[in-house]
Amino acid sequence: MAMSEFHARILWWLFLLAITSTLVAVAWIYLRGWHALQSAFPNLIAGWRLAAFLSGLILVWLAVGSPLATLDHQLLTVHMLKHLLLMTVAAPLILVGAPMFTLMCGLPRFFMQTYPPLGSLLSRWLERYVRHPVLCWLAGTVAVIGWHVPGVFQLGMRSSGMHIVEDLSFLVAGLLFWWPIVQSPPRAARSPRWSMPLYLFLASLPCDVLSAFLVFCNRLVYPFYLSRTRQFNVLPFADQECAGALMWVWVTFAYLIPAVAITMQLLSPADLQWANRSMRVASSEPAVRSANDAEAEGGWRQTTT
Repeated sequence: MAMSEFHARILWWLFLLAITSTLVAVAWIYLRGWHALQSAFPNLIAGWRLAAFLSGLILVWLAVGSPLATLDHQLLTVHMLKHLLLMTVAAPLILVGAPMFTLMCGLPRFFMQTYPPLGSLLSRWLERYVRHPVLCWLAGTVAVIGWHVPGVFQLGMRSSGMHIVEDLSFLVAGLLFWWPIVQSPPRAARSPRWSMPLYLFLASLPCDVLSAFLVFCNRLVYPFYLSRTRQFNVLPFADQECAGALMWVWVTFAYLIPAVAITMQLLSPADLQWANRSMRVASSEPAVRSANDAEAEGGWRQTTT
């Protein structure tokens, strides 16, 4: 048992080292790309986007690679705080930084000299197959509900490997969930902008049900915390109620504020004109996409022959 616990600690410290090194490397590539873009096209990627992206990486490190990451085995509230930071704060901040384009510009020349460029292929694959709003909504909802099923929760807390997968899945799910919200110009959106407040409202319902259950169920949902040596003067049941209340309030404001902001933006005169124009061309969009795909395929065949 002691040897198994020793191996778990070694695995955990190796993961912390790996996540820290990865985040530093991503930050360096982003800074490299941002500097190159500033030299060629000043103010294309504003300084506040750079600050948002780096802030998002710092929050990821705080939630996963800092001493805070080890406290979630002591308190469910800390466990909930980690996942809320990853999904509702760090993920949208990273997306605000326009990461795909900037990181592509910061990649070594090898990735850009291949034909077609590897970075461009990845971007097109994500755009075509991963960015659909339904898939993004399901990713965020399934991650929140799935990992809080008692059996799955116990597995994630007792296995270091599964705990690492859990933390990473919350970050990836957060990035997917906020992708339709924090998006490029509205004309590039995969769904009408007016559907985004509904998107956020529907996403808040499963979280509200889960948090209300944790607060009002009158029983301990996760017995894992009964077997832990308590370093804080907080009983497991009180900790569960606090975690549920934290999630309830946090998610409500995290989803309500963007929904209100998008609604106010849509009600502005300029956006109302754009909405009317976009509705007129929406019916012809599939045909335009098919024509563009056919033209692109024909051009690629000509260059290869």
